[in-house]
Amino acid sequence: MERDDIIEYSLDAHHSEEHGRAVRRTIWLVTGFLAVVTAVEVFLGAYWRSFLSEDKWQWVKWGFIVLTLVKATYIVMTFMHLGDERRNIRSIILMPYGLFIFYLIFIALWESNYIGQMLQFFQ
Repeated sequence: MERDDIIEYSLDAHHSEEHGRAVRRTIWLVTGFLAVVTAVEVFLGAYWRSFLSEDKWQWVKWGFIVLTLVKATYIVMTFMHLGDERRNIRSIILMPYGLFIFYLIFIALWESNYIGQMLQFFQ
């Protein structure tokens, strides 16, 4: 007896093979892009002292922030399908998050600089 309450989505998709290839290619491109950005972050975190001086730490921090925001934006636009929406809807959804992220970055950098100054003051 065959059950009629189970839907086999792979058979019900009605996509052509060309469309399937395009989807798989997109998935591989996204995976490759995110892997490259992650590898750059790991390399920068592990070896920044060997090719940058200590006074460049501020630039390393900004580099991490920018790369993390690039990855987060790419993930949201691709995997959450926000890239398929109209520009106004994307703006309405992303603007509050963007402002909040910039606020958190500002507070983190401001406080870390203050703590660094206080540590130098008491040494």
